[in-house]
Amino acid sequence: MNILFIADPLESFKTYKDTTFAMMREAQRRGHTVAACEPQDVMWQRGARVMAHVRDIWLTGDADRWFEERGARAVPLKDFDAILMRKDPPFDSEYFYATHLLEQAERDGARVFNKPGALRDHPEKLAIMEFPQFIGPTLVTRDEADIKRFHAEHQDIILKPLDGMGGMGIFRVGPDGMNLGSITETLNRHGAQSLMVQKFLPEIVDGDKRVLVIGGKPVPFCLARIPQGSEVRGNLAAGGKGVARPISARDREIAETLGPVLAARGLLLVGLDVIGDCLTEINVTSPTCFQEIFDQTGCDVAALFIDALEAALRGSFACAAPGSSGMTR
Repeated sequence: MNILFIADPLESFKTYKDTTFAMMREAQRRGHTVAACEPQDVMWQRGARVMAHVRDIWLTGDADRWFEERGARAVPLKDFDAILMRKDPPFDSEYFYATHLLEQAERDGARVFNKPGALRDHPEKLAIMEFPQFIGPTLVTRDEADIKRFHAEHQDIILKPLDGMGGMGIFRVGPDGMNLGSITETLNRHGAQSLMVQKFLPEIVDGDKRVLVIGGKPVPFCLARIPQGSEVRGNLAAGGKGVARPISARDREIAETLGPVLAARGLLLVGLDVIGDCLTEINVTSPTCFQEIFDQTGCDVAALFIDALEAALRGSFACAAPGSSGMTR
């Protein structure tokens, strides 16, 4: 199988924790060939198929020089057996345009994971609103008066931008309402931009859990990102400590309810964020935490993912079951 990874620059990878690297390594271990490009390398010319300038690479196993380039070429995307869209957020206008190019590549015959249309249709914070039975009190608005009413009702709240990543732009406002006005103005740009407001969940002290769903089925272990010191954010990028643990009954309930729905829409890999018993985010662009879970539990999430990718290409959208070859290595 010939796989193209559309990702951030290879030179920027931190291979000791990078999930895309783990995918590449497992794919190559199985004998699949690996190529890579960045979104800006994709092009579409009138009357032609969508193409990309790609780098054919070989993973060396050397931590300091982890790949070698074995050629560069321009190739129609349909010539790959699978294309994995792994560009990190933010989901900006260029990401939006990339999904349209990839959707045209699908019309040419390409197989893209996650499906470009599904990436567009599931903004990672807004997507939770479709599943109210699993989320805490939540408001999406750009109106300052709405936010003040929400704070008056719930007292302790979290405010965050809809397009943030890695914990960027997240604020907590307690019962005293200190700085609520200025925080609102910063995030909503004086009414020009929508934001999300949620009741603060004290269970964050036990971690913001990343529950991975592959081919519609939950991975049996999650990574709890635990805030450190006085920090309210558990995101690893914000200094949170990642602790792998078995998923809870509630985690499984959420994952098994959402998983088949999202898989049917073309989302092969999803990362659900759960605090306590509440779903807080549905990550679809480039879910991570494969290596942290494997390092701490032996559950080989990359193997589960490549199992699911191979199954999807055979026409079966399912992942390996617990106890299969992907569980431990």
